[in-house]
Amino acid sequence: MGTKLTIQGGWLKPCRKLISPNQDERPNGEISLLVIHAISLPPGEFGGQYIDQLFTNRLDSKAHPYFAEIAELKVSAHLLIDRQGRLTQYVPFHRRAWHAGVSSFQGRERCNDFSIGIELEGTETIPFTDAQYRILAAVTILLLAKYSELSQERIVGHSDIAPGRKTDPGPSFDWKRLYQSLQRHTNHRLNRTKK
Repeated sequence: MGTKLTIQGGWLKPCRKLISPNQDERPNGEISLLVIHAISLPPGEFGGQYIDQLFTNRLDSKAHPYFAEIAELKVSAHLLIDRQGRLTQYVPFHRRAWHAGVSSFQGRERCNDFSIGIELEGTETIPFTDAQYRILAAVTILLLAKYSELSQERIVGHSDIAPGRKTDPGPSFDWKRLYQSLQRHTNHRLNRTKK
């Protein structure tokens, strides 16, 4: 990605913006958790407008048999990173997106209240793309710098906060790869400050 990412007024720039109605105010403005999800619509298929339609309450329940189960859901995420690494933001970071559902982190429930949700277009069995890891690392580094209550220890999968109910991003997500990217950035920054 050649252009430097920034956050202005809760919106990532440059980034495609598509506002979801499925959002509201955070109870206390806290942002202290980052949740990684995986999504594909229909399951196992990539591309198309179905994720956009789901997050904006425009999914046609008749377009695919699976959609009859989910078309009435009121859900969203802050960001989607598609297979090519393209970004779409649906909810500004300072507002609450409806991505985690019934959830708990370190004994604290309602993770939507204090988390940012990032969806990766993918499945639990197909590897995510190089472009997705590159953009996810760049976004994560920016979020860690912007929100002081976030830390690497507070980056989790949906399955971590909703065990037994959710399994994404699943075994196809390479956590080690993400952490190594974050560590390389930290080391690079430390080396620059020592000079």
